[in-house]
Amino acid sequence: MEVITIVQEIELAGSPSTVYEAYMDGAQHAEFTGMPAESDPREGGKMMAGGGYIHGTYTELVPGKRIVQTWHAADFPEGQDSRLELELEPTGTGTLLRMTHSGVPEDIRDEIDEGWKRHYWNLLARYLAGDVGN
Repeated sequence: MEVITIVQEIELAGSPSTVYEAYMDGAQHAEFTGMPAESDPREGGKMMAGGGYIHGTYTELVPGKRIVQTWHAADFPEGQDSRLELELEPTGTGTLLRMTHSGVPEDIRDEIDEGWKRHYWNLLARYLAGDVGN
C-alpha cells in the first residue's frame, strides 16, 4: 500500500506551552474536539482521541516544543501506524504549529488531510481564542 506525508501549518493564539497542554491534556483535548479523549502524557504513554477513532503512543515529548507519536486511525489497515510530529514555535502573537503526518495510506489522504483541519486545527483555534461551543 502506498503511503504519503501530510504537512500543515497553523498559527494559533496562546503560547507554545498553552498549545502543548491543550493537545496533551485529555480533558482539554476532549473539550476542544467535542469527542472523548484520553492521554497519558509521557514518552511511552498511550493516547486515544475522537471517541476511539484514533489511538497512538507518545515516542518523544519536549514540553512546549515538540510532540512525536504513533497514530493509528480506525480506517487504517490493521497493524499499520503512521507517525505524527507536531512542532511548536513562538510567534509575536502566539504559536506556529507545524504538523508532519507521515505514513498515511494514500487512498484516504484527502479524508485525513481535511480531518486535521476540520476536527483539530479549526476547533483548537476557537478553543484557544476562548470561543468553544459558540
